[in-house]
Formats: sequence, C-alpha cells, structure tokens
Amino acid sequence: MNANKALWEKGNFSRIAESMRESGATVVKSLAITKGLKVLDLGCGDGTTAIPMAELGAEVLGVDIASNLVAEATRRAGELGLSSCSFQEGDACDLLGLQDDSFDLVISMFGAMFAPKPLAVAKEMIRVAKPGGRIVMGNWIPNDPTLVAQILRICSAYTPPPPEGFVSPMKWGDESEAVERFTVAGAAREKIAFVKDTYTFNYPGTPSEFLQAFKMYYGPTMNAFEAAEKSGRAADLHDELDALFTSQNQGGSHGTTSIPATFLRVTVTA
Repeated sequence: MNANKALWEKGNFSRIAESMRESGATVVKSLAITKGLKVLDLGCGDGTTAIPMAELGAEVLGVDIASNLVAEATRRAGELGLSSCSFQEGDACDLLGLQDDSFDLVISMFGAMFAPKPLAVAKEMIRVAKPGGRIVMGNWIPNDPTLVAQILRICSAYTPPPPEGFVSPMKWGDESEAVERFTVAGAAREKIAFVKDTYTFNYPGTPSEFLQAFKMYYGPTMNAFEAAEKSGRAADLHDELDALFTSQNQGGSHGTTSIPATFLRVTVTA
C-alpha cells in the first residue's frame, strides 16, 4: 500500500476542508482566472480550489492520490452542474497519462508538498505546464508559529521516527529548497517568486471542537493520537493541541473558531 495514499484516505479530510472553503475561494480570486483557462489542480482534495476555478470558467482537471477525495470532489462538482471540472486519481510524483505542455496553470495548495519525491513533483509540474504558463504552490512553512506548521510539529513528537530516506514535506516551505527543486527541474531562477500569504480556517464550533475534527478526520493527527495512545501519552498530545487551537483562535463570537495560518506561495513561470 502506498503510504501517502493511505495517509490521505484515512479519516475524512473533507470534514477539515469545509473550514477552508472561504480561503480557497480567496486564493482563486487572486489567480486571474479567465474563461477557458486550462488548469491542473494537483493534490486537489475534494475541490476546495478546483471548484471555484471552474465556477469562473476555467477548464479544470483535479488530481489527487486519495480515491475518497476524488469521489467527493466529483460529487460536489456534479451537484453544482460544473461540466468544465473533472477529477481523477493520480500521483503527483508521476502524472501518468497527462501530456507535456498541457496546462496554462498548474496549482497545488497544500497537496503536492506531501508527495514523497519532491524533485519528481517539481519535474512533473514543469513538464505538464505550457511554456509561459504558471505553476503556483501553497506550502506550509517549517517552524512557522501558526496553526498547521505547529500541528505537524507537535504531532511529530508523538509518532515514531520516519523511515530512512524520508523527506519532510515542510521543506517545500523553505524558499531555498523550492528554488533548488524547480531549477533542477528546469525552471529559470529569475522566474521563481515567493510571497507569504494567509489561509484562514473557519469552523462553526469552539477551538476544542475543531481539534476534535482534526483528531477524527485528519490523517497526520489521527496517526499521532494512535501512536500516543500506545505510549500512554494521548492526554499530553490532546492538551498541547488544545492549547494551540485555543491560543490561535481569532473568532469574534462565542462558540466559533477562526484561525489564520501563514503559508509560502511559490509562483513559477514555466
């Protein structure tokens, strides 16, 4: 079993993605989407960015390694009557069946960064992008003090060491690492740009209830709690995460959660 596939098919990431819809639409608005633009959304999840792009007239193909998320994205697009948006299962490290120079825009928001072979991902993104097209990645930043980077940092302290050869997905959030990967893949250094941006998680419940959703539905957090249960440290993990969610909540009304998280936006002109 592909370990990355198993991770993202675990639980139900759609329950987390529901808190990301508004920011997904905001990112899409910044991309200058035009009617007929050919877009590949890599690591698309259940369509958080793919569906808003299709609603603006783009022709979108969403690819994700998790079959359950592909099915949910297909269902969502069907309910909205979006015939210009389709989804299929695939691996960001090897985009079988996708032709060279096919897409005006290749985007991956917190998706392809988790694939285990980062250089292969960079090469595939460059390969399928049209000359002069854009590649846009949203990547969580290592050691950043905001939500997702801290969730992953805390959880890593409760899980067994990764296998030999493992490359942390957080390295995609390091500008020098992203430059090295894309230049080795064939991009010109002067055509790679960076900006720090914010993605806000909005949840109709308390921070503790939002944490419970992560505990039940988000693969990395589920794995951490399973490991912590075996070592008798589950309560410690819960307390650390609960303090994190509570301290970072900026929800303006009682019983709601709004937590901004910083990410690195990488833009490459192919």
